[in-house]
Amino acid sequence: MTKQAILGAREARGRTRAKAPFLRQGRRASAPTNGQTLEPRPELNGYYQTLSEALGPQHWWPARTPFEVIVGAILTQNTAWTNVERAIVNLRRERLLAPVAMERVSRAQLARLIRSSGYFRQKARKLKEFVRFLRRNFGGSLARMFRTPTEELRERLLAVHGIGRETADSILLYAGGHGVFVVDAYTKRILARHGLAHEKASYEEVRTLFEASLPRDTTKYNEFHGLIVNVGKNWCRTRNPRCEECPLKPFLPGTALQIAERTGRAQQAAPPRENLAAQADGVGAQSTLVMLG
Repeated sequence: MTKQAILGAREARGRTRAKAPFLRQGRRASAPTNGQTLEPRPELNGYYQTLSEALGPQHWWPARTPFEVIVGAILTQNTAWTNVERAIVNLRRERLLAPVAMERVSRAQLARLIRSSGYFRQKARKLKEFVRFLRRNFGGSLARMFRTPTEELRERLLAVHGIGRETADSILLYAGGHGVFVVDAYTKRILARHGLAHEKASYEEVRTLFEASLPRDTTKYNEFHGLIVNVGKNWCRTRNPRCEECPLKPFLPGTALQIAERTGRAQQAAPPRENLAAQADGVGAQSTLVMLG
């Protein structure tokens, strides 16, 4: 090999090392794979136990009926939940939180009522498409829809305009009690920072990771996702993460915590664990989730 070729190879190896994020001391998270599988992580059970003890029940998803869960799952796309809450209040006032009523109202009026959720015209169409799908395929009955086997129903939901993976899984888990784990941006951020998954892992990789690592328990899936949302909003933020105060600090790789401290992003020493739940902003505490039996 010529001297020029050797130098070129060394430079290429150096660029590769520079691009790979160091997530766990002495170990990197695996890159995404075509097979969409990640090694099970039994320690996720410890994450769940720690968060449950520190933060308590989350009562997530906040809704009064299964249909309200579905409406919220669609409206919360690309917006904060506080914006969705205002839209839900408007729909409840107009008595539109029922499939038949929502299908009958004009799309223009529906869009005006959900304006606070953003992208309101597109979301009005998505809501209309769902209630039409429900009527045509299940006679308007959510109970009948949710009796469909999980994988089959998931595929059918994904075929509805405006329903992606996270929305479909939220509908299945929170409205229908099906055993699927819901993945969101908070989930991916926490896993990446803790070295449990690559930052570019796909939705299906992360979902499969949780389902392979945890017992098939819809109540646990429900609660764990609510706890993750709480951590993502209050501690594991995109900017200025509060690593020192986070209830998951004992699980955080040392390198990641040192980086946060060096850049001045970690906050003061952690408060007593009994104060953690009070510090959180009450994610999902507005009301109790209603599940279909």
